[in-house]
Amino acid sequence: MDKRFPLFLFLAFLVYFAWTIAFSPPPRKRADTSQPAEAAAPSGETRAPGAGAPAGSEPAGTPSLADDVERPLELRVGGAGELGPEGRRGAYLARFSNRGARLELLKLADFYTIVGLDEAQRLDPANWVTLVQPVETPEGTTGSLLWETRASSQELASGRLAEALWQMEELAAPETGVRFRYGPPGGKVVFEKKIAFEPGTWRIRVTLALENAEAEPAKVGFTLFPARCVPAELGDQFYTEPTAVAIARESPSDEYESDHESAPGLDEAGVLEVPTPLSVVGVHNKYFAFLVREGQQGLGTIGGATYAPVHEQGPSPRPLVDVDVSLNLSLPAAGETRSYEYLVYAGPKDSRDFVQDCPAHEVVIDDDLAGGMGRFFQVDHIAKGLLAVLRLFHRFVGNWGLSIILLTLCVRAVLFPLNRRSQTAMARYQKKMKRVQPRLEEAKKRFENDPQKLREAQARIMQEEGAFPPLGGCLPIFLQMPIFFGLFSALRTSFDLRQAPFYGWIEDLSQPDRLLHLGLDLAVFRVEYLNVLPIAMVVLWILQQMGMPKPADEQAARMQKMMMFMPIVFGFMLYSYAAGLSLYMITTSGCSILEQKVIKKLWPIDDTERERKERKGCGPFSGILQHLAEKQREQMKRVQAMQAERRRKDQKRRR
Repeated sequence: MDKRFPLFLFLAFLVYFAWTIAFSPPPRKRADTSQPAEAAAPSGETRAPGAGAPAGSEPAGTPSLADDVERPLELRVGGAGELGPEGRRGAYLARFSNRGARLELLKLADFYTIVGLDEAQRLDPANWVTLVQPVETPEGTTGSLLWETRASSQELASGRLAEALWQMEELAAPETGVRFRYGPPGGKVVFEKKIAFEPGTWRIRVTLALENAEAEPAKVGFTLFPARCVPAELGDQFYTEPTAVAIARESPSDEYESDHESAPGLDEAGVLEVPTPLSVVGVHNKYFAFLVREGQQGLGTIGGATYAPVHEQGPSPRPLVDVDVSLNLSLPAAGETRSYEYLVYAGPKDSRDFVQDCPAHEVVIDDDLAGGMGRFFQVDHIAKGLLAVLRLFHRFVGNWGLSIILLTLCVRAVLFPLNRRSQTAMARYQKKMKRVQPRLEEAKKRFENDPQKLREAQARIMQEEGAFPPLGGCLPIFLQMPIFFGLFSALRTSFDLRQAPFYGWIEDLSQPDRLLHLGLDLAVFRVEYLNVLPIAMVVLWILQQMGMPKPADEQAARMQKMMMFMPIVFGFMLYSYAAGLSLYMITTSGCSILEQKVIKKLWPIDDTERERKERKGCGPFSGILQHLAEKQREQMKRVQAMQAERRRKDQKRRR
């Protein structure tokens, strides 16, 4: 960045918001609930836990395979509750219930909600990250990994599978998990669900089995509710979470397509529109994900997916989203059992584990990095490259804050020649304008009452002197926009920065630095904490603006005065942003001030005016500029000829 960094920042955010508004996603299609369909969400009875069974669906005296008491079961998986290395794979606290064979709660035992915990606090499950949890709604309590019938399978169960009391048993060693079995009264099929944790991974195997007693073999549809509900990780105003996502592709040779819907602002249900069958579907927040895919490739049992807002009860309801998936299964012949296996990734969105678990997961990271601008600037690719450099620096210095500083210095070093060329062009233009300014002032006095002649005179003077603003002067700003957005997205979403300390009181680069708790309610917004880095950032911006040379052009001078207020405006906007981004901006502004005060004194900019014949334009636009200049000269000649002809005719009439 150069000394016009606040102007650049203003233009960058202006482009960002204009692009997101102009190319916002098309309106969602509401899920059709008028008639049950196998590829869409089932009718209301599958979304409302607690609904009763159809009348007359339980023949008297029919035996059932069920429990008569609701029972919970809590499991600690992968050494959960033992103090191990942070980020140990597969360490969970899971709570199940035989009510609907549901997963009620899942916590990641080696990731913590706050930083700076002592040993006893790290062993307390209250401080572990919650990935899925039950939520009280007007329809009842939610649950994850629920299996429910659809229109074509209702006759297989006399009631709702999601509300029935299943038989539940803990799996025997060496497996860790739980098995559920349920044979509905009057039913012809026994349902079995097995949930097993894979040791040393963030993967859970979910096996659904249909044991046919006496029903006719057929294709039947079911619904799976994977994650109800995934809470927001931070509630970051610059990242909307949680988000329902579906990923699929037409064929193995095609690229993955994705569709997603975030909970904040969500008012109604809709369809996640991607090709079917789905490759991956589920819900994720800023740093963690709960995503389901087929374990047996090629079966294509996962049909379409729909999303819906979750209406949490309580004084402070959170924005939450639910996703349900249609399953197209085959009922085997009588006396046989058929199983279907699904894999759940339940863990961090760390690109190494996340993408290694399933290549389709990279689409989630790409969507995060794109941040709404990927189609225009290819921000996700730029962000990936910057993250690779950031990780390389971290391998050497071992501190993510220092890595951000080094990355910023490298970006500035790469862009320095381009900035230097732009500054040279602008300096020569400013010097020329100072020389031309007396002639322009004289023209203003001569044609004070004739705006038309004033414009003609000014254009003639500018043409004679070749005093045109260099387009190359603004070119570096626009070339740096993709880099800025890429770094902005990388620092906003990278899992590497989660709870990454810098120095002193800065314990988490993914959140504001929070030196002191204030809890002040001001007229415009609430100041919860004293964040020092944004204040330092604004101060440096103002010093940077004050160090800029005074432009000779009157319009440019007015613009410079107006830009003096922009640092304060952006200070308010970015006050609660991640400390990592503030660190990047502070480094950028510090380098700009160093360039103003030191580098330009040791290596002054050459503002010597060149001869007109040596002027060859600005970089890749030179040919265009020369063509435009030639056209302008021709136009001026035509205007002057017309004016001379008009004066000649006027003289003839007066004679």
